[in-house]
Amino acid sequence: MFRKAFVFFFFFFFLLSVSVSLHAANALKNEGEIGSGGEGGAPAGSLVKKDQRRSLVSTEYGEVWSVDVNDGHRKPYHIQFITLEPNSLFLPVLLHADMIFYVNTGSGRLSWTDDDKIRRVDIKRGDVYRLTPGSVFFVQSNLETERQKLRINAIFTSNSDDDLYDPAVGAYSSIRDLVRGFDPKLLRSAFKVSEEVIESIVNGTDQSAFVHAIPTKKETFWDLEARFLKTFLLGNDGIAFNSKKKEETTAYNIFDEDPDFKNCNGWSLTVNKKSSHLLKGSNIGFFMVNLTKGSMMGPHWNPRATEITVVLQGHGMVRVVCSSTEANKSECRNMRFRVHEGDVFSVPRFHPMAQMSFNNDSLVFMGFSTTEKKNYPQFLAGKYSVLQNLDKLVLAASFNVTSTTIDQLLSAQADSFIIDCTSCAEEEERAMLEEIEKKREEEEAKKRAEEEARKREQEEQDRKREEEEAKKREEEERERQEKERKREEEERERQEEEREREEEASKREEEQAAREREEQAAREREEEAAREQEEQAAREREKQAAREQEEQAAREREEQAAREREEQEATREREEQEAAREREEQAARREEEGRQQEEEGRQGGDERRQEEERERERRQQEEWERREEDAQREQEEARRQQQERQGRAGQPEEQEGGGGGFNADEGRRYLTALKV
Repeated sequence: MFRKAFVFFFFFFFLLSVSVSLHAANALKNEGEIGSGGEGGAPAGSLVKKDQRRSLVSTEYGEVWSVDVNDGHRKPYHIQFITLEPNSLFLPVLLHADMIFYVNTGSGRLSWTDDDKIRRVDIKRGDVYRLTPGSVFFVQSNLETERQKLRINAIFTSNSDDDLYDPAVGAYSSIRDLVRGFDPKLLRSAFKVSEEVIESIVNGTDQSAFVHAIPTKKETFWDLEARFLKTFLLGNDGIAFNSKKKEETTAYNIFDEDPDFKNCNGWSLTVNKKSSHLLKGSNIGFFMVNLTKGSMMGPHWNPRATEITVVLQGHGMVRVVCSSTEANKSECRNMRFRVHEGDVFSVPRFHPMAQMSFNNDSLVFMGFSTTEKKNYPQFLAGKYSVLQNLDKLVLAASFNVTSTTIDQLLSAQADSFIIDCTSCAEEEERAMLEEIEKKREEEEAKKRAEEEARKREQEEQDRKREEEEAKKREEEERERQEKERKREEEERERQEEEREREEEASKREEEQAAREREEQAAREREEEAAREQEEQAAREREKQAAREQEEQAAREREEQAAREREEQEATREREEQEAAREREEQAARREEEGRQQEEEGRQGGDERRQEEERERERRQQEEWERREEDAQREQEEARRQQQERQGRAGQPEEQEGGGGGFNADEGRRYLTALKV
């Protein structure tokens, strides 16, 4: 039974830590197996399923399985499950660490050395026993009528934080391997026995950790080894294993003791150094809890101990809540998990927990608690709740509720420790499955998002790769084109060089031909010059003759021109005279017509005279135009004849002016005079 007097010492601790834990406990329905403390935080507890055990030894006579359980603060706790078939022997080993074990099923005998003495104890289901480091022990199972296997659940630890179980060394080592590790000659000198004995020990057939039990009548290899162990462990004068001077002792059996607490919902029992002298000097305690159907070990925490629990029977749910503040909440995750027979789980100190059985099955579990001082579990609900000792106003302020609500909270539950909780495990399992499903959906969504991200990244990589390939192809194409261009340029240069060489050759040929042509032309020019000189002389002679002819022709033309001018002058004089007569006649006619017009004007005949006057002017105009055209034709003819004379003479002659010919200016003056 737990005394209320110790509860007061945890008052301040509750104000600082438990209140936060209770706030977390109120949110249990919203938390999954991984808890709500953040995905990046460490879990509040540790769970190792039965199928996660490691096999150390497995033979037809026995097997050893192990698990390492971590509480998040120290090195892992090493648990072993040793199973012996009926009438089997677990061979002697040297113990490296403190060993506390519980016999789960079957019976047998444990033998070990202690203070130069051989001790033994009969063990059966429910026994709790302890062996200290340095002990050499072996275990033999009984051949019972029920042929039950001897099953031992053991924890290996130490009595100080500086000397924990070292996985590199192991929990124990075989005595046979230790002895056989020495040289036979050294062993013969050390034990002062014959060579035959040493050879039988050293050269014996290797055996595993388990063998069939030693016969009682016929001496075998194991009898020889037993006598050898007597000398090895105790000296020649020591007591052998089968000596009649063995000291008997007894184990602590939990079924022979009354439970610490028991009601209709189950019972619990705790074994520590106070209740059993076997655990004195050890920092490991033992406990067992039996929950009936639909029950719960109320929410509680251990202020000084970590619990390492093994499920012995049935199945149930476990809820573990982080003991944290707002500052380190992200470093821990609340947990809820389902446990079955053979599962191992641990809960560190200060972490509130609750174990629940299902409505259709009970839950039995045993465990080891690690503490160097007295540990009194603190319960949140029930008759012995730590809340009962606290001021209700402080509690109301802590939960931000009224005092009436606190009274209702603390007065409703009359049971303590183990309480009725119908369907609690089912609800926890449902919440766990929902959280698992939610987590699975979140993981699937995250996986889909990651897949999409990877797909986008892959597409981006493909796009970049395609761009790089396209760029590479473009570069290769550019390089190819550049190479092609260079080849073309080289080809063009080569062709240009060939063409230049051909042109150079052609140029040389042309120069040679040109020189030849120049020479030929020079010769031809010389010949031509000679011919030209001859022709020039001939032309000079012809020119002299031509000049003489031209001079003769010029004289003739001058004479002809003089005659033509005389004729033209005579013609002009005649025309002028005719024009004068016509003007006089016209003046006379105009006077006559004027008189007639005056007479006709008086008679009204002005229109007829005007018409006649217009007709007369028209005829005069046509006559003037005809004469002007004739004058122009004559002038053109004279000019043409003059050009022909100049062409025949071979040099230009100045056009004679003065009285020679009838030019355009004279014609215009003549026509103007006619008009007047």
